[in-house]
Amino acid sequence: MLLGRADELNYLNNCYDRDGSQILVMYGQKHIGKTTLVKEFMRDKPNHYYLARACSEREQVFQWGRQLVFDGYAMEPFPSFHNILAKIAYRSSGKSVIVIDEFQHIVKAGDRFMKELIAFVHSQWNRNGVMIVLCSSSVGWVENSMVTRIGEAAYELSGFLKIREMPFEDIVQRFPNFRIEECVEAYAILGGIPGLWNQFDDRLTIQQNICRNILDADSFLYEEGERILTEQLREPGVYNTIMASIAAGNYKLNDLYLHTGFSRAKISVYLKNLIELELVEKVFSYDTAGRENVQKGIYRLNHPFVNFYYTYMYPHMSDLQTLSVGEFYNRHVMGNFRKYVSGYFKRVCRQHLAGLNDRHRLPFVVDSIGEWIGKAGSLDIIAQDEEGHTLIGLCNWEKPMTYEDYENLLAYARKAKIQADYIYMYTAFRFDEKLNLEAKIRPNLKLVQITDL
Repeated sequence: MLLGRADELNYLNNCYDRDGSQILVMYGQKHIGKTTLVKEFMRDKPNHYYLARACSEREQVFQWGRQLVFDGYAMEPFPSFHNILAKIAYRSSGKSVIVIDEFQHIVKAGDRFMKELIAFVHSQWNRNGVMIVLCSSSVGWVENSMVTRIGEAAYELSGFLKIREMPFEDIVQRFPNFRIEECVEAYAILGGIPGLWNQFDDRLTIQQNICRNILDADSFLYEEGERILTEQLREPGVYNTIMASIAAGNYKLNDLYLHTGFSRAKISVYLKNLIELELVEKVFSYDTAGRENVQKGIYRLNHPFVNFYYTYMYPHMSDLQTLSVGEFYNRHVMGNFRKYVSGYFKRVCRQHLAGLNDRHRLPFVVDSIGEWIGKAGSLDIIAQDEEGHTLIGLCNWEKPMTYEDYENLLAYARKAKIQADYIYMYTAFRFDEKLNLEAKIRPNLKLVQITDL
């Protein structure tokens, strides 16, 4: 099901409608929905799809040629890449779309592919043209290594399309039988990655989904957390150590150094690789005058499902093997699951605020949204416009929101040395009576319940 990808689909169609031929690089992390998107894009056009293997160039053309033989083409056992592409394009009467998925496997194996691809595209100048879509799940490689690897061929690329995670509002549409609280919990586990959403069933509770579709050894997601890491990185022992350490609460470089025993220089190099793969993020606080009160150098696991894996499964592998899934859930997940979800509830609230801003339903047009992480307390939301108007917010998933929370938020704002013009407070429960009364007399205080999301 193609959900929420209208902008990406329009971009692809606009590229296709241009005169001549194009070579487009489309990339995004695994399970993000690239294949579903290109299938929808190709549906009414002459098309060909090939999934590249991790193998030699000779084996690649053999496999690709054999696929074409099954499709009715007359092919040599080991054709050239140029010959493969030409056979595909010449059979169609209009502009062809040729999708080469996981193309990094071909590029890494040798230099022939890009040279022959460029030569083929140049040979189409007097024909209908062709649109080549080069897809990849290797985000770090595309953004940091691809251009160096392909050299001057990079000048022939028509554009880049990065497929990003889906917002929270789309998971609400995807799971109509979930209550809004369950949608937030599902988002905290699966993130905005549609391929992972397919593993959950909204006719079950979140607990049942976790037990049946993650903790059960026969489920697809049982080993997916570590598979996402090991498919793209060597030395899994080092990366597992760092990921597990961050999940255990060691967010600073010095904490990771003390826990892992690795040198700070080594940890920094491996963190850089994890950040490039979007598995880890370095958190930067919103820049305010209160710099002396802010925490610096904070690292978090950025991929929600990988975070779930290293928070609950990786540290308790022995119990995962010996306990029933229900016993494991009760012992290791249930106790702090609300605390785990609270971090993603903040992400959902920031998305909600950004959505209000897009629809011009905020008191001013916000230019930037972030968070401020203090040494003693934080601002979950801080948003400003170019003139300095400021909105701050607090997001509370674990308990009802009280007037004391409101006072604490104002105290944190003073430590950040900002003057809040507007205050938004989000809760998954309710607001106490005193806070409700305060909101009635203060027009700049907005109380938002989870059902408003």
